[in-house]
Amino acid sequence: MYSQVKSGSLYGLDSEQVMVEVDLSPGLPAFNLVGLPDISVRESKERIRAAMVNSNFPFPSKRITINLAPAGTKKEGTHFDLPIALGVMAANGTVKKSVVSSFAFLGELSLDGKLNRIDGALPLAIGLRNYGVKKIILPSANAAEVAAIDDILLYPAESLGQIVSFLKGKEKITPYAKHPREEAKKSVEHLDFSDVAGQETVKRAMQIAAAASHNLLLIGPPGAGKTMMAKRISGILPEMSYEEKLEVTKIYSVTGKLTSDHPMITARPFRAPHHTVSGPALVGGGVSPRPGEVSLAHCGVLFLDELPEFSRYVLEMLRQPVEDEKVSISRIRGTVTFPSRFLLLASMNPCPCGYYGDPTHACTCTQNQIRSYLSKVSGPLLDRMDMHIEILPVKYSELAGLGLDSNQQMGAFKQKTSEELRKDVEQAREVQLERYKSESICYNSQLTTGLIRKYCALDRETETLLEHAFHKLSFSARAHYKIIKLGRTIADLEGEEQIRLHHIAEAIQYRSLDKMYRGMVMVSPR
Repeated sequence: MYSQVKSGSLYGLDSEQVMVEVDLSPGLPAFNLVGLPDISVRESKERIRAAMVNSNFPFPSKRITINLAPAGTKKEGTHFDLPIALGVMAANGTVKKSVVSSFAFLGELSLDGKLNRIDGALPLAIGLRNYGVKKIILPSANAAEVAAIDDILLYPAESLGQIVSFLKGKEKITPYAKHPREEAKKSVEHLDFSDVAGQETVKRAMQIAAAASHNLLLIGPPGAGKTMMAKRISGILPEMSYEEKLEVTKIYSVTGKLTSDHPMITARPFRAPHHTVSGPALVGGGVSPRPGEVSLAHCGVLFLDELPEFSRYVLEMLRQPVEDEKVSISRIRGTVTFPSRFLLLASMNPCPCGYYGDPTHACTCTQNQIRSYLSKVSGPLLDRMDMHIEILPVKYSELAGLGLDSNQQMGAFKQKTSEELRKDVEQAREVQLERYKSESICYNSQLTTGLIRKYCALDRETETLLEHAFHKLSFSARAHYKIIKLGRTIADLEGEEQIRLHHIAEAIQYRSLDKMYRGMVMVSPR
């Protein structure tokens, strides 16, 4: 007796259809699983046996052989419990094979026959849809998550018994009908920039960074407001498109970070890993590759607080994801690629004590200590930061201004809200999306050398200024192009088509720390 049931298998964020083949034959009772199952799949036989018995279905006392085809790729995940159980029941005649063949099945079984939530349901469903599957039966806890895709009917179930009754026509399971795009209408509360006293230059730099996803490094003493402002950058980023939400939700689905209450990621991620994070946790990895923090921050912000405290080995792993906007992890059985397009935001003190260059505190560090501290961040990684901003402590007069009401602030200096900053950011991004609609990029930060020549023409006076700065400040070729990209973004924020002299001058200002810090690290005393 033979049966076939459709299911799927994940590798990274990609999935393929798997046919669960079941054969029942005479002989001593046995339960054999083939087709490169991992431990979680091999252990399913005990869960399946108990779930069937406790759901009052007979478990056949025969030689049971399960093949997960194609047999040449490794299968992992507890979602194979349900298709294997139904394959056994179809082969044994409990349910009709013709009915089972019209569905695909995903689900983990508990010992009492109930269906448990699984990880990776969204990419699994997308893969099955691409293989032509039209109907999927899956745990109710995963239904809202998978509803993010179109052109497929979802049948949410609570238990094995309910599914069998449905397949026999004794019980009705209504297809899940909630429209996924309604989920995006939920508002997300962010911390507001109006709470930050002073630091207008830094706010301007963060607005520029948000407008085109430019990487930003904040350097300043303790208490200057680096972390406070970093936590507010999410509030000035534009809302994600539906495609971005779906892409990010896939990543969170695979890592098991979705819940029934929040089945879809609707706000741009803000990830702030601790400085003790390991390399695989940051960029992804493992025997079966999983996304790391750089992928969890996809379409959002990755914030590295106290940058020199991170392991230099771990920081060097960031160079490829920052440059290529993806992470490729190679294993014997293949290469997995995870997306990693994020805004890299980092902060650091200028020295071990934190007060080098602070006008109000004396620095107690020696030059060797400062040099050793800064050398923890390599030159190549610093070169990949579009902007290096020095932050100084806030003056008392600026702090006192936060206590004024809105009318009093009009006479002093009114703090801009995140909403006001975001409007300019959204307008700049709309300009970029329109400009690059025929290209393979979305933002100025993604411009290649060829596209820079096409979209970032400079007049003679501006070119002369940039050439002078290039030689005077010893910029690298990468820094040179980043300045032009920054100038393009500043022009977009001001609504100008042409990059002008003051745009490039402002962009150069955001790289002026480059030479000072690299020189302090590389020039050793004799």
